[in-house]
Amino acid sequence: MFELEEKNYLYLMLIIPILVLLFLYVQYWKRKKQLEFGDLDLIKKLSPEKSVFKPVLKFIFVLLGLTCLIIALVNPKMGTKIEKVKRQGIDIVFAIDVSKSMLAEDVAPNRLEKSKQIVSQIINQLGGDKIGIIAYSGSAFPVLPMTSDYAVGKMFLQSMNPGMISSQGTSIDQAIDLASTNFFNKKDKTNKLLIIISDGEDHSDNAESAAEEAQKLGLKIITIGVGTEKGGVIPFRKNGVIEAYQKDKDGQTVVTKRNATVLAAIAKASKGGYVDGNSTKTVIDYIKKRLDNTQKSEFEGTMMADLKSQFQWFLGFGFFFLFVDVFMLEKRTKWVRKMNLFNEEKE
Repeated sequence: MFELEEKNYLYLMLIIPILVLLFLYVQYWKRKKQLEFGDLDLIKKLSPEKSVFKPVLKFIFVLLGLTCLIIALVNPKMGTKIEKVKRQGIDIVFAIDVSKSMLAEDVAPNRLEKSKQIVSQIINQLGGDKIGIIAYSGSAFPVLPMTSDYAVGKMFLQSMNPGMISSQGTSIDQAIDLASTNFFNKKDKTNKLLIIISDGEDHSDNAESAAEEAQKLGLKIITIGVGTEKGGVIPFRKNGVIEAYQKDKDGQTVVTKRNATVLAAIAKASKGGYVDGNSTKTVIDYIKKRLDNTQKSEFEGTMMADLKSQFQWFLGFGFFFLFVDVFMLEKRTKWVRKMNLFNEEKE
């Protein structure tokens, strides 16, 4: 595995081609001035110890030194092996509503972005737990299979949007069924938790029965309600500017409201719990308390080991090349001069 810790420093590499162009210009300017001064062969005879090749070599050492120092700033890291480790935790699946009603802005910045923030904050509180992600609206779609890699989970989380699923609605029952069948191993005795984030609007009638069936499989459901009872309109934005609002078949602007009653009933059917998602702190405290009271199971996972910084090598080489440049004289070296490797001695 290879990783660059501070990628922003790579922009400093632009200095290298600038220095090359500047060096070439200086060489052109020197040659032009020499031609103005007199005959080149005569000038060479007046300064017989001056090397043509060494200034170029010194400049190459400067470039190598700067390149190595920049790479040292970037701090490349390398992993050498994958190790199996034992962890304790539970299996958690996040089912996030991505229907158009989640674009309502009655909570800032909107319901969907608020949901992502909540899930991201919950993930930050986790330790050895495995996570999975489901997106749903009119149907359910698996976004991320069970994993212990939280960074990947957050990456997939940020990509979620209403365009992922064409069919509209809020099919919570399909999200529950997908989690029960595709994400959780029935033979695995690990405690299982499904966290549903939704406004609860336009739901199907089978959600409670699906939650009851899930409970029989040992699956607990926590529902998080985002949005307000007062509700809000659904804006359609382009480049951050509102172009229109969602309208019904009669041309009236749609006002979408959170249905906390439905979400609480779904959680109750699985002997889980409901929490108001408009306050992130309230949600985090509630989830943390539930997790602390849930028995953790031991499972085996894999992780990359020996991911170590390698900057010291490049730092050392960088100073070495610059050191050589400082102490290298532009005069010809006697034994090299005798060999005439660079055709500096013309017969």
